[in-house]
Amino acid sequence: MLFRQMKYFIAVVEAHSFTEASYALEISQSAVSQQIKALEDDLGVPLLFRQNRTFSLTPAGEYFYRHGKELLQEIDAFQKETRRLGEDQELQLRLGYLNNYCGSELYETIAAFSAQYPEVTIHIFNGTHEDLYEQLRSKKADIVLNDQRRAFSDTYENDILATGVLYAEISLQNSLSRQNHLSLEGLRRIPCVLVASAEQEQAEEAYYTDTLGFAENFLFARTLEDARLLVASNRGYLPLETFNATTPAGTASVRLPLYKDGKPLLRHYCLFWRKDNSTYYVEEFANLLHKRIQPQDSHYRRTDDVEKNQKNPKKAVNCHSI
Repeated sequence: MLFRQMKYFIAVVEAHSFTEASYALEISQSAVSQQIKALEDDLGVPLLFRQNRTFSLTPAGEYFYRHGKELLQEIDAFQKETRRLGEDQELQLRLGYLNNYCGSELYETIAAFSAQYPEVTIHIFNGTHEDLYEQLRSKKADIVLNDQRRAFSDTYENDILATGVLYAEISLQNSLSRQNHLSLEGLRRIPCVLVASAEQEQAEEAYYTDTLGFAENFLFARTLEDARLLVASNRGYLPLETFNATTPAGTASVRLPLYKDGKPLLRHYCLFWRKDNSTYYVEEFANLLHKRIQPQDSHYRRTDDVEKNQKNPKKAVNCHSI
């Protein structure tokens, strides 16, 4: 009974009319009025100030509307998930990540998740920031590991993993590899190697030049492996998305932090998923990945340090988000 009364009350508030709400609910106006009156009687407080043919919300009504709407949305999601499980549909997790990500934490999390939930099939793909955003927007991905490039949207869960310095790999043949960091000013004559499809080259080039301040000197590779081969042959340097400053053995290159104007270039790394597609498995994967993000040095901070900045997105440095 309470569920139905909540539904009727929210419909009346959003329609600003008992009559319009009754049309939307396909029941009589008198039935709507009776149910809301019964709701007020059960609660023992008025939810509406009634004045002739108009009404306004009481403070209790404001509270009940706001929280009641959230509760109905949760119940709706709960019902959909229960039906899906009951219909024995394939349990799957569609996971996207940045195509220049090279950390081990994601792979370790995938292995741990698969061991814990063998009934779930994981579908994995990678792409640029815009590729991942489009897959999430069109509901072709359940969760993505991405960088932040826009102000946070209420459509998505914006789960901040960490913030830290942008790293780059450069060939050991290059004299700059003997420094303790790389600067954009010192790299202007050296091509920057980016991983992107032909369709995303222009968008990635614009972001790296206009937002991050890179020189307009790029080489493009289709895969991370191809990009690393270009670095190994001393054709350019490769910006990487990673939580680990350690250079992998046998790569003929070194991994160094990137600086601009004497300061490290900061990046914000997040997990994003749609609020209307927030399932138990999506949230559990996010929790498992959080446990594996262990900053390797002082360049990295965990989510508690970052959240202060996210309360005012306009203050975020060089970042956008989904």
